[in-house]
Amino acid sequence: MKLTKMIAGVVVCAAFAGMAAAQQTVKSQKTESTVEKEYLSNVEDVIITELATSPEYDNKLVALQYLEEAVNEGRTSPDIVAALQGLAGEGVTKQERTGRRVMNNFPDIRAKACDLLGEVPSEEAKSTLMVIAQDDKEPMVVSAAVRSLGNIGLNNGNEVVNMIAFIQKKYAALNPTSSLALEILVAYEKLAATVTEPADRSTMIESVTEIASNYHFVTPVRTKALQLLKSLQGKSTGKKSK
Repeated sequence: MKLTKMIAGVVVCAAFAGMAAAQQTVKSQKTESTVEKEYLSNVEDVIITELATSPEYDNKLVALQYLEEAVNEGRTSPDIVAALQGLAGEGVTKQERTGRRVMNNFPDIRAKACDLLGEVPSEEAKSTLMVIAQDDKEPMVVSAAVRSLGNIGLNNGNEVVNMIAFIQKKYAALNPTSSLALEILVAYEKLAATVTEPADRSTMIESVTEIASNYHFVTPVRTKALQLLKSLQGKSTGKKSK
């Protein structure tokens, strides 16, 4: 009987030891997996940085492919955001010249980088996009920057809405573009909830009114402006009645 109990005790102890060893192995595997992922992530960041800062156009395109994949999978890091910021300003905030010619003026690179920045909402991304929206001379890039500012949705002190209203006035006078006007209207829709002061809402309403009455823009854009105008005026009236 004693021998049976002793054997049973040994078996139980062995079972516990096996379970502990198995748990330790699982923990070890998880730790190794985490370290491996961090290592691969760091390597990827280095590769992306090298490609993004290369003077070659094709390398920047490859960098954008890596960046898009990382953003879509939620793998963002300070290096990835910095690479996007650099590409968004390629040829504008960062210029490489031969004589008077800007050699790195790649508007399609800038536009794509601006779109991706809209997927990583932060104050840093917002600040970069505001600079690009104001300084870039290509409507396609400005449109991408405005679109991303609407997606990010940050509008402290109405700074983003005021800046977009300024852009609307500038392009309406110099180069009225229906695609840009549409992106401005969509951004206003997304930012409307952040505009709480009557004076700030008036800025938005005035800007939308100018789009609605500008016959340089195609009819669908003017129609959308009228619809948004009714919505904004309705909200303003509702706030006053309260």
